[in-house]
Amino acid sequence: MSAIIEARGLGRDYEVGGGMFSKPGVVRAVAETSFSVSAGKTLAVVGESGCGKSTLARLVTMIEEPTSGTFLLDGETVTPDRWADLRTHVQIVFQDPYGSLNLRQRVGQILEEPLKINRRGMSAAERRAKAREMMRLVGLREEHYDRYPHMFSGGQRQRIAVARALMLEPKLLVLDEPVSALDLSIQSQILNLLNDLQTRLNLAYLFISHDLSVVRHVADEILVMYLGRPVEFGPKDEIFDAPRHPYTKALISATPSADPRNRRERIKLVGELPSPLAVPPGCPFSPRCWKAQDKCRRDRPIMEGTPHPAACFYPEA
Repeated sequence: MSAIIEARGLGRDYEVGGGMFSKPGVVRAVAETSFSVSAGKTLAVVGESGCGKSTLARLVTMIEEPTSGTFLLDGETVTPDRWADLRTHVQIVFQDPYGSLNLRQRVGQILEEPLKINRRGMSAAERRAKAREMMRLVGLREEHYDRYPHMFSGGQRQRIAVARALMLEPKLLVLDEPVSALDLSIQSQILNLLNDLQTRLNLAYLFISHDLSVVRHVADEILVMYLGRPVEFGPKDEIFDAPRHPYTKALISATPSADPRNRRERIKLVGELPSPLAVPPGCPFSPRCWKAQDKCRRDRPIMEGTPHPAACFYPEA
């Protein structure tokens, strides 16, 4: 199965600080990140806050240009001069459905706007018909067309955001924490909706989340990131049942389980997350890792090799 998107060594640096007598520092928000996502499949990107998940989303959706590396969309290399043509193939659903919608526009206007900008040949009647069709697809009613976003619940607003993202018939949806702002009862409804839409439309999903309980429900493969770098990649079941990187094992140990018989020993990481302006030499995780040895503090492990690789010199059995 061919990949909808394929990233090769993506990286994004930012200059911060600096002044009259000092040079600016460099934050490597994303570095050496490679992955691919096929149609009908979901790749989940997980990690602590500050690990580079949202920066990666901005690179994939062509909001920001990578500092290094490249990515291909449907087999074509993505370059800034082609962003205008390729953006219609990749759409994003943001974390906060209230903040991502224009409160001064009615739902119909919100849904029709992408068509006005990108489908100039469509008539007003065609745009209205397309918007109403998409509303039905995401579970909204006809009478919602002329209402404003503030008149809806959080779950309904996220349905509007999903409908807007689908108006241009994209091949890839980037879902940036799409249910973390919703109540638990509503989360399951939106996740089931996304699963149904993926099956109907054969969409590829890049699902960004810190909630591994949600990830286990939706993902086919998982990419674990730490301080901007991938540290483990593999099929969902292998990641959860046999994590190889100590960081992944610690994340999974902190995931609540609804089954009282499935109790894990919680791994509490010692120390704070290092500053991205002063990433430790060697393995970035070594200051917090209970398995770290001199080699870990001196050399940086590379994630390569097996179908379930981990960037660790002493991976879990």
